[in-house]
Amino acid sequence: MTNTTEHALPANSTAESREKEFGLTVMELRKLMELRSTDALIQINDHHGGVMNLCSKLRTNPVEGLSGNPADLERRKQVFGHNLIPPKKPKTFLELVWEALQDVTLIILEIAAIISLVLSFYRPHGEENEQCGLPINSPEDEGEAEAGWIEGAAILFSVIIVVLVTAFNDWSKEKQFRGLQNRIEKEQKFSVIRNGHIIQLPVAEIVVGDIAQIKYGDLLPADGILIQGNDLKIDESSLTGESDHVKKSLERDPMLLSGTHVMEGSGRMLVTAVGVNSQTGIIFTLLGASEEEEEEKKKKAKAQDGVALEIQPLNSQEGIDNEEKEKKVVKLPKKEKSVLQGKLTRLAVQIGKAGLIMSAVTVLILILYFVIDNFVIQRKPWLAECTPIYIQYFVKFFIIGITVLVVAVPEGLPLAVTISLAYSVKKMMKDNNLVRHLDACETMGNATAICSDKTGTLTMNRMTVVQAYIGNTHYRQVPSPDVLVPKVLDLLVNGISINSAYTSKILPPEKEGGLPRQVGNKTECSLLGFVIDLKQDYQAVRNEVPEEKFYKVYTFNSARKSMSTVIQKPGGGYRMYSKGASEIILRKCNRILDKNGEAVPFKSTDRDEVVRTVIEPMASEGLRTICLAYRDFNDVEPPWDHENEILTELTCIAVVGIEDPVRPEVPDAIAKCRRAGITVRMVTGDNVNTARAIATKCGIIAPGDDFLCLEGKEFNRLIRNEKGEVEQEKLDKIWPKLRVLARSSPTDKHTLVKGIIDSTVGEQRQVVAVTGDGTNDGPALKKADVGFAMGIAGTDVAKEASDIILTDDNFTSIVKAVMWGRNVYDSISKFLQFQLTVNVVAVIVAFTGACITQDSPLKAVQMLWVNLIMDTFASLALATEPPTDSLLKRRPYGRNKPLISRTMMKNILGHAVYQLTIIFFLVFAGEKFFDIDSGRNAPLHSPPSQHYTIVFNTFVLMQLFNEINSRKIHGERNVFGGIFRNLIFCSVVLGTFISQIIIVEFGGKPFSCTKLSLSQWFWCLFIGIGELLWGQVISTIPTQSLKFLKEAGHGTAKEEITRDAEGLDEIDHAEMELRRGQILWFRGLNRIQTQIDVINTFQTGANFKGVIKRPTMGQHLDVKHVPSSSHVTVPPVKSSPNTSVPDAVPSPTLGNQSGQSIP
Repeated sequence: MTNTTEHALPANSTAESREKEFGLTVMELRKLMELRSTDALIQINDHHGGVMNLCSKLRTNPVEGLSGNPADLERRKQVFGHNLIPPKKPKTFLELVWEALQDVTLIILEIAAIISLVLSFYRPHGEENEQCGLPINSPEDEGEAEAGWIEGAAILFSVIIVVLVTAFNDWSKEKQFRGLQNRIEKEQKFSVIRNGHIIQLPVAEIVVGDIAQIKYGDLLPADGILIQGNDLKIDESSLTGESDHVKKSLERDPMLLSGTHVMEGSGRMLVTAVGVNSQTGIIFTLLGASEEEEEEKKKKAKAQDGVALEIQPLNSQEGIDNEEKEKKVVKLPKKEKSVLQGKLTRLAVQIGKAGLIMSAVTVLILILYFVIDNFVIQRKPWLAECTPIYIQYFVKFFIIGITVLVVAVPEGLPLAVTISLAYSVKKMMKDNNLVRHLDACETMGNATAICSDKTGTLTMNRMTVVQAYIGNTHYRQVPSPDVLVPKVLDLLVNGISINSAYTSKILPPEKEGGLPRQVGNKTECSLLGFVIDLKQDYQAVRNEVPEEKFYKVYTFNSARKSMSTVIQKPGGGYRMYSKGASEIILRKCNRILDKNGEAVPFKSTDRDEVVRTVIEPMASEGLRTICLAYRDFNDVEPPWDHENEILTELTCIAVVGIEDPVRPEVPDAIAKCRRAGITVRMVTGDNVNTARAIATKCGIIAPGDDFLCLEGKEFNRLIRNEKGEVEQEKLDKIWPKLRVLARSSPTDKHTLVKGIIDSTVGEQRQVVAVTGDGTNDGPALKKADVGFAMGIAGTDVAKEASDIILTDDNFTSIVKAVMWGRNVYDSISKFLQFQLTVNVVAVIVAFTGACITQDSPLKAVQMLWVNLIMDTFASLALATEPPTDSLLKRRPYGRNKPLISRTMMKNILGHAVYQLTIIFFLVFAGEKFFDIDSGRNAPLHSPPSQHYTIVFNTFVLMQLFNEINSRKIHGERNVFGGIFRNLIFCSVVLGTFISQIIIVEFGGKPFSCTKLSLSQWFWCLFIGIGELLWGQVISTIPTQSLKFLKEAGHGTAKEEITRDAEGLDEIDHAEMELRRGQILWFRGLNRIQTQIDVINTFQTGANFKGVIKRPTMGQHLDVKHVPSSSHVTVPPVKSSPNTSVPDAVPSPTLGNQSGQSIP
């Protein structure tokens, strides 16, 4: 069919004619993929004439794959769809603005400003003024009174600025997050056969009809039907909720679904559904529909009264569903928020409480003073016509109180955290750290322990066979083929070539003179390299015995620690080739080939001899030992399912020693970790001697250290009781000294990580980072505070469970992550030190000024400007400081260390004393010093005075110079060190200074400012620069001598968490604080928002964390992300009257991630 005729057809018939080119339509394939096991087999065989016939209908070759012709691929995409699930629509800028407007303090300010605006237009007559006890306006004051509306308008304008800045930050954050998501999706590749060649293809490029190679550790990117499989087991819990692994075979169940994990085995599948037509895609589409319905419900619910909303769902079906969900949520493991987030939230709540009390007291004192002064002392009657004027006074007092609250509440905290994290994540990309969960970045700064894999992380993962033990001879280097008997050589070559995944190969080097490229499993590649070194060709053997001829395969898994392949011998009978960890395979051997190639008996005494003279010397040189063996079955076919009977009585062919050199940069990186107070532990599957040798080379253990190197078995024996349960007390005796855990299973790794995290021995609780690459590392990666997955060697399952992906698989990158994490922590501490100084001073000034002079020396709009400087600009300036190496020269903070150390408290209080002294001097004696009119006790709507302008200007300039002091938080003297490396800081300070000049000189009435003379400006600057000199005086005072200083912003004690967090899905420290403080009105306001958020998040499935949460009182935006090809768990979808869900998804039981199926 040519393109021209295609264009001539109407759209519908075009699609139909295209579908006719293939023997199947999209709907037929969708229906087929909804069937399971026997139903599916009947449908495939009866309706479609078997899998091979399906291939021909889809015009593909089961061995060669698609041709790769671009026109054909494009046509397939048009007929069967692209392998993409369209992402959720991002929030528009206006929606984000609306969200920012929901802030409680801002709403109160808006209301106050509007009342102030309305009242400012009320003008009483002169005689009324006199009666009401106000001065009579002189003619020039009339113009000023006209401008009374300006303050209200200016407050509204400031609110708008704050809202726009917040919304813009959220918007850019979401944009960054989407960029990150796209990058992760682009990086996910899959093995596909095209034109007879196996190629790595981005997941989005896979089309229906492709033949995909699947292997252990893969996350399936599309639905398909198995064409050929070896011992294939799939974890389908993400779709069905069943936690047992499902065996897949051509005879029993050939259906493979997207989003499921390959836990064992390998095979090839025919892709039958992609994108929105795959099972995961269908679920996504359903989710989208249910979310829209939720939106509708939410709008209706919002109209109802808040209290009614809390009670109402309990009687409805929705309420019952919610209760079900609540029960389910409780069962999930409790996930504590990140360390920093917890500390910040608690601190923000404490500051908020203090601010609230201060502002309430301020308003109360002002009103009482006014009432007592006017009606009690001066004995004036309350006149009805004076009421608006009194109300105007009350509104002014109210605005002052609210301003105190606005300045006290550190709403810049979430902003500082966001900016700091976003900045760090961007820079960490360059250091080969792809951060998937933002908070992992700062948690890494607190890390006290790293549990690292050996292969690929500490070593180069470029394996080569360097020694061999063949025919009773130990060869110190690879022997030449002439020395070996042909029979032995033949067994060796066949055993290696056949009994390894056919995806593992050695390819010619990319550059001239480079090393050959190893593709696939590196251990298998080293053995294939050994075959090449023996001048043999492994590909010729594989061509002779293709995978279709395999009779049975026992694939490698962590329990077996070996792999075996069975083939039929030409003369009848079977031969099984095995390879695996040397001590495990040797235990199963009862014969060994001698130097003539004859199989001779191999007793346990001989085995001990080989272990002592061959394996241990190899291991002590850091070599990994692999044993190759075989077994013939000449008589009847044995019971293949009884694995223990099959994998015995083997004949040993050879033991080889494989070298995996330590990465040259690792010893230095580990030395840095030691200096930084971080303990590195190696957890490996290798034997204990190999592990110890490599740990010594890396510097994990040094001669003379008091340390433990244990094997998995011994470790379990020491930490478990008679019932086989892990006892924390026993574990606590072992982990502090443990440096190497060898021959460990994934469960051991998980037990160790959990034990260290839960432990309470030692002066601080541990924060643990873990690296992993295999599917079996998933649980440990999830349990760890920070999970690092390998970007190159890592399986999809490991990446899915991780927080950070190391794009270069290098341990050095973890050290960089520690540096960035500590930098985030320090940046936020710098910001806190600066902000709290401003807070303390501004609140005290407003409070005392209000109590003594009935007016705050700093006006509402000025306070909002100060708030803008200290929140938005300062967070930008201080949160983007680049890290330095000195960060790695101190010990980690750990979980319980407070955010505000005693040194910082000294700085905060010291600078507050200086600033308060200056401000109070200026307020109460400034007019005499500068010889100007006093600004105290000015009547309502009076013009701005020079006196109070000087107070405001001095205050801002002191903050500006204190911002430079805040760059150092550990008592360093040189506050200018490296200041020019941070251009953002310099430009913010300069920009703020210029803005201040403009505000003072041209701000006029809205900012309550008036022009200053040059000498007055110089005095203000001089006092500001005094901050820097005062900073030097403060750093001279030793912190130890100030015993009264307290720390603030502690982490949570473990007992408190467990006691207060019963039944909480995520431990929210703010919620716990509020629970104690019983600030019921605050909970009321937040409750509705949280309820809707919880239901929403639950609706989007426990696993899809592409939800951007709303910050709750100083909690930073916590963005979690799962790549789009991953699965999404589905809630019970409320069907609208016209669609019935069972029709949409007939077969699979939709379930949540934790393995419970949802009713």
